[in-house]
Amino acid sequence: MSNETQAEQNLLHMELKNGRVVIKLRPDLAPLAAERLRTLAAKGFYDNTPFHRVIEGFMAQGGDPSGTGTGGSDLPDLKAEFTREESFRRGMIGMARTMDPNSANSQFFIMFDDAPHLNGQYTIVGEVIEGMDLVDKIQRGSGANGMVKNPDRIIKMTVAPAEK
Repeated sequence: MSNETQAEQNLLHMELKNGRVVIKLRPDLAPLAAERLRTLAAKGFYDNTPFHRVIEGFMAQGGDPSGTGTGGSDLPDLKAEFTREESFRRGMIGMARTMDPNSANSQFFIMFDDAPHLNGQYTIVGEVIEGMDLVDKIQRGSGANGMVKNPDRIIKMTVAPAEK
């Protein structure tokens, strides 16, 4: 596979109600997590899933078909891929997990703002390279946990097609 084709396969298109967000996966930082998002997106796993936990000034979390924050895919959980090479800043995408560092599965979060306290604690899997203004419009939750009553949803998330 050429480097150009490989790079294009590391782009995801996430359709939201206001338009398309382009996500660049970072297999250089987290090859297992990048492959997981690519695989699940290709299967249509993320289509119509909610952003169930959204905290103003922090992040929007999605990727759980149950919308409860406890669901995932039928694939095994992933080993943590923490890095110090990159930091959690606006637009970065991390893998959500339980208290067990090796429990990431399908859920991910998109940073609204910088959060250096997450560095080395969560896997960075990618970053938004287009459409962060659309991410900013995602319905916010309430309370300390940020659960959203009528959440916005990912209309469709796909692996970007390779250009000829």
